[in-house]
Amino acid sequence: MHSGENSIVVRVFDPTDAGWQNRGKQSLKSHGFWYTGTSGIWQTVWMEPVNPCHVERIRITPDIDNSCIRLKTTLTACGTVHAVIRAGERVLFDADVPEDAEIPVSELHLWSPETPFLYDLTVSVSHDGAVADTIESYFGMRKYSVGSVDGVTRLFLNNKPYFQRGLLDQGYFPDGGLTPPTDEAMVYDIQTMKDLGFNMLRKHIKVDLPRWYYHCDRLGMLVWQDMVSGGRYIGDFFAGVVPNILCAVPRLTPFSVKDNHYKLFSREKPEWRAAFETELHEMMDTLCNCVSLYCWVPFNEGWGQFDSNYAYMLIRSMDNTRIVDSASGWHDRGDTDIISKHIYFTPIKVRSGDKPWCLTEFGGLSTRVKGHTFNDKMFGYKIFNSKEGLTKAFANLYEKTIIPQIKDGLSATVYTQVTDVEDELNGLFTYDRKVQKIDTDVIKSINERIKI
Repeated sequence: MHSGENSIVVRVFDPTDAGWQNRGKQSLKSHGFWYTGTSGIWQTVWMEPVNPCHVERIRITPDIDNSCIRLKTTLTACGTVHAVIRAGERVLFDADVPEDAEIPVSELHLWSPETPFLYDLTVSVSHDGAVADTIESYFGMRKYSVGSVDGVTRLFLNNKPYFQRGLLDQGYFPDGGLTPPTDEAMVYDIQTMKDLGFNMLRKHIKVDLPRWYYHCDRLGMLVWQDMVSGGRYIGDFFAGVVPNILCAVPRLTPFSVKDNHYKLFSREKPEWRAAFETELHEMMDTLCNCVSLYCWVPFNEGWGQFDSNYAYMLIRSMDNTRIVDSASGWHDRGDTDIISKHIYFTPIKVRSGDKPWCLTEFGGLSTRVKGHTFNDKMFGYKIFNSKEGLTKAFANLYEKTIIPQIKDGLSATVYTQVTDVEDELNGLFTYDRKVQKIDTDVIKSINERIKI
């Protein structure tokens, strides 16, 4: 950089699914549940001048049991850190603190989807007697954990059992791919699902814009965050036939596929595995202060999976305040916080144990709405010809299978999905968000009954 006009050139080679890099569901040729690749820089980019002594990052860890937060401030040079906490207009704390501080929260308002209270936080750093940098942030006081009630292991929120009524959210838009067209478009998806009675979204194989997580924090929507997958697809046998057999015949679980067969999972080169680990670190560092983020999901359905037990321990070493679903769907190697099942075709039977039993993908019921599709193709797990037929099937699935098994230990559900995406027509809404395909009153009535 020099004084006057400067030019910045960004060059990226993106082979999409012709390469091994982490890319999620992007494909050079979209089909089924593989979607059009998003070209270029698809998230917000900005530049700002900073003092040589400035705040590089902060890490906020709430502790509701001790009514405090742990604030870790990383500086680029020596300075004095000052923190101010506000609850609305009331100042709760205003003092200098060490770079690794425990700060009391004297007025405790617990964050939840029902009461998404956020505290304001100002962190400033002084150097040579002058304020060098100031940042504005926020936090929520909540606790995510696992516990037992009446001998059944459950997911907990703020030390109480809490059923999570979720949806798969892939975050694609017809007019931007991975890029939302507007801030209002992100708010619409979150608020509409909340209005229908859902309290959790599983952000599927995508790291979204920071604004999306902010809206989940302020509106009150729990988030399960997938890591972006990479490597070649492992094939229908290991990603379809074997997992469905294991779901149908649980006693065969010990024979599940071992994920240290690196070539089978398209992770045979050490640099490929190292890149995944680096980007996992980056994702967690980026999202660590997200209030609503409840669960980390490093691997999904075996795509690019490797050493999931190591991944679990790695995530736990970086963040022991959240739940980890090490291998969502199948190929569970033991080290995980939940029993995670994807069941679209075989009977759903909850078998509770020492971990919460979670149905982390199911449903996928589909119908085509003429004039509101991406193209003439159609992919779905079970297809219906009308809104009435789809609504009836949705209600039957929940009333006959989901609701009766909550007492048996079912702790969370993730229905597929928020909206249609390109060929995949199994959303509650069409891809353009203009048509709701399942009756509102039915969805809300069902969600009101899904609780512990």
